[in-house]
Amino acid sequence: MADVVLKNISKSFGDKEILKNINLNIKDGEFVVLVGASGCGKSTLLRMISGLEVQSEGDIFIDSQLVNNVAPKDRNIAMVFQNYALYPHLNVKENISLGLKVRNVPKCEIERRVQRAAEILVLGDYLKAKPKELSGGQRQRVALARAIVREPKVFLMDEPLSNLDAKLRMHMRSEIKKLHKKLKTTFIYVTHDQTEALTMGDRIVVLNQGKIQQVDTPYNIYNYPKNVFVASFMGSSPMNIIEGKVIDGFLNFGNVIINIESLSCNLDDNKKYYVGIRPEDIVSSYDPSYHFNLIKFSSKVSFEENLGSYKNIYFNFKNKEFCAVTNPQVPKSNALDFSVDVKKLHFFDFETQELLNQKEDFLI
Repeated sequence: MADVVLKNISKSFGDKEILKNINLNIKDGEFVVLVGASGCGKSTLLRMISGLEVQSEGDIFIDSQLVNNVAPKDRNIAMVFQNYALYPHLNVKENISLGLKVRNVPKCEIERRVQRAAEILVLGDYLKAKPKELSGGQRQRVALARAIVREPKVFLMDEPLSNLDAKLRMHMRSEIKKLHKKLKTTFIYVTHDQTEALTMGDRIVVLNQGKIQQVDTPYNIYNYPKNVFVASFMGSSPMNIIEGKVIDGFLNFGNVIINIESLSCNLDDNKKYYVGIRPEDIVSSYDPSYHFNLIKFSSKVSFEENLGSYKNIYFNFKNKEFCAVTNPQVPKSNALDFSVDVKKLHFFDFETQELLNQKEDFLI
């Protein structure tokens, strides 16, 4: 096991700067997820930790050792990619053990490690099978087993579940978390999937345009996003964001006007803000809590997504498309009445786009 420390890491390809002054401390045995949109630099950062890419500036430490000039094979890390990269002519056991044979590990030790990895990942019945005989999930488990047998200090995973279907992806998320719990090794995991990040990580690193936006627990990332980008990016249904302004002691946003004295966050008069509302905090008039909420408004419904246990309702809110997560029993309608608990509003500075609410401002 090992900690990983990144100090002032930057990376450029020609004139294009991909990563900008990244500083990050990953604790020994921690499961950290790097998340962001395509092109934000998360995979490049992972490749630099592995040694497959060289940073333009900064230092990388693994287990307190500076590894800037250490070859990938000597960094004691294992990497799992989104494509399984299994040799089709070798069986499962041969695929798992190949890397150890190349390193001249004794046969008895190879056998011990392969059997242990097969036991952890429930591959014992498939050791003689060829990759083409396996399902996508089984192939990914073989790729994980190949990484496990190296007994690395750090596991690096670059979108390992992106080629799997939704049901299998959910199952493999659970498998990887169980694996982390068993091995108690440092995991650094890259994904663009917000749900994956929120369900898997001890901490999440949110990246945008080569910069770290926030490093925090999944709970804090979701409930206390540091800025507008994190708020609007994280979550299966991102936070609704709209511009608002305080005029003569009243906050105006969308179709709503509310006295700022009712707000837990102090807002200045004659100043603009961004107002954020989580979709699940918008309730329809068919919900009992509707009647107890201070903020009420009506809107035309654009379309609905019935997802079984809940329904996403999209509606027009002052020329902005908003989403509400509601009970699936809410009847289909061209227009609906909605309400929001004033305590659930998030406020962001209009200029810096930074969150203004403190944790104590919210009901937990």
